[in-house]
Amino acid sequence: MNTSDATEHIAAERDLLRLLCSVLVKPVTRVELCRLVDAAKFVEPLQHVVFEEIRALGGVDAKELLQLLPARVTNRGFPDFDLEDLLAPKLVSEEDIEKLFQSALRLIDVDEDDDGPVETIH
Repeated sequence: MNTSDATEHIAAERDLLRLLCSVLVKPVTRVELCRLVDAAKFVEPLQHVVFEEIRALGGVDAKELLQLLPARVTNRGFPDFDLEDLLAPKLVSEEDIEKLFQSALRLIDVDEDDDGPVETIH
């Protein structure tokens, strides 16, 4: 992966995490998105751990997720983790959600390209 592709991929990872932490996303949708994305595809170590913790928390509501996540990530070896910094800008509009979903789909497409065909969700 060249530098430009790596930068774009890391930005897509961050966008996915912002989407998963949004109060506009229902817990069941978050769980399904986590199921579709392979954690091994994350190249940025902090974002990898954040994704694993979001996935491990399952179907909790977004407010509880946002309360639990900092301590869980800190316990995984990132004592300087700042959730606010990762999720900035914190307020997400419906238009932003569309962009964040597009990033999630790019990460899912990477999985499809690497692992062969994956069942399409309709």
